Amino acid sequence: MKKLLWTIPFVLVLALLWKGHVAAQAPTPSDDDVNLVAKQLFCPVCENTPLDVCPTQACAQWRALIRQKLGEGWTDAQIKQYFVDQYGARVLSEPPRAGLNWLVYIVPPILFVVGVVILVRTFRPAENDTYSESADTTPVSGGESSSEGAAAPDEYTARLEDELKKRN
Repeated sequence: MKKLLWTIPFVLVLALLWKGHVAAQAPTPSDDDVNLVAKQLFCPVCENTPLDVCPTQACAQWRALIRQKLGEGWTDAQIKQYFVDQYGARVLSEPPRAGLNWLVYIVPPILFVVGVVILVRTFRPAENDTYSESADTTPVSGGESSSEGAAAPDEYTARLEDELKKRN
């Protein structure tokens, strides 16, 4: 009996001193964490709808899957690759920079520069303008000088102004 009395306290002390391994539950990823990944993906069911704002039940399940994968420690790249493997590259919001997809990144800036060059050349004043002031010194038909020819537009302007005054 004495042995039993000493054994019970000894076992209790050992139980209190023994530290067992307690597995804590990993923190669940927040909605912001899930949406950071979901913004980079498009819904495979709805066309041109980002996964983070798509209201369908399928997208809610995919966001739950993203939350689960993040909780398991997957990276953003691994999750995106998982969706590409399942549904193809069309689910990515940004096409991969490989193959002919490089044209998406190269062609728009080139077209923009070409358009600016065309606009500048179109609206730039001509260097050899045939209607410059030097053309007024040429003789007008009938041997009149340019000063007599220049008076005609002034007469016309004066008549036009008179007519406009009469209408008001």
